Amino acid sequence: MDTAAPLRAYLVDDEPLALERLTRLLAEFDEVSIAGSTTDAVAAYQFLSGHEGKSIDVLFLDIQMPGMTGFDLLSRLAEQPFVIFTTAYDEYALRAFEVNSIDYLLKPIEPEQLERAIHKLERCRPISKPAWQQSGELPQLLRELAASVGGGHPEYPRRIAYRIGERITFLDLAAVTHFQALDKLTYAIADGRQHSVDQTIAELEGRLDPARFLRIHRSVLVNVDWIQDLNSWFAGKVVVTLKDARHTQLTVARDRVPELKSRLGI
Repeated sequence: MDTAAPLRAYLVDDEPLALERLTRLLAEFDEVSIAGSTTDAVAAYQFLSGHEGKSIDVLFLDIQMPGMTGFDLLSRLAEQPFVIFTTAYDEYALRAFEVNSIDYLLKPIEPEQLERAIHKLERCRPISKPAWQQSGELPQLLRELAASVGGGHPEYPRRIAYRIGERITFLDLAAVTHFQALDKLTYAIADGRQHSVDQTIAELEGRLDPARFLRIHRSVLVNVDWIQDLNSWFAGKVVVTLKDARHTQLTVARDRVPELKSRLGI
């Protein structure tokens, strides 16, 4: 590997905003050249399996994606570049390191995190081929990890990351009464407090346990365990009241009422 040449990176993340942020952050590093990116894991597989994909040095890869997880993608590649995993859920950290990835970045990715990963990557530059590719156990391990993340019985996250200034911390999802989109930002509400999260309502709906979190409005995802009662108001308006200290009331979109009633056994 030519130590003078920038490392060619390929970025895979089904969240457009997260992909844009990573692209912007990587632009600050002369050591890395972005060869391409996609929000579609299938498109990533096709690229990486092709001739141009063979020249990729490092793959920035989201783990939990619809249709094909990051582990699924790796399990299908005959030859693998170095891998830096990215994900919003810390439950996958140990699994990511089980396949000897270069690093594991928790979203929203911070410049300091990325700098650490780039430095680790630089130390691996003299290696012509990632050592873990030599392991005969890797294909089976990747299949097992893929099944546990995206199989028929997915293991949904129990916590979610949020940011307070420069600090990243975690929130237990069981304590979240609902998620709400306000002014182009998404907040997790717990104990009456808003915590900014780096995902849209639609993305959260696709990633969280559907047995617990239900979308009742285009801008609201509610934790059904926190619903106290359901009320019909004038003009057919339906409102849920939560069990929190403020007895928060949330309006249910008319087209979401049947599914909510079914979930509540009404």
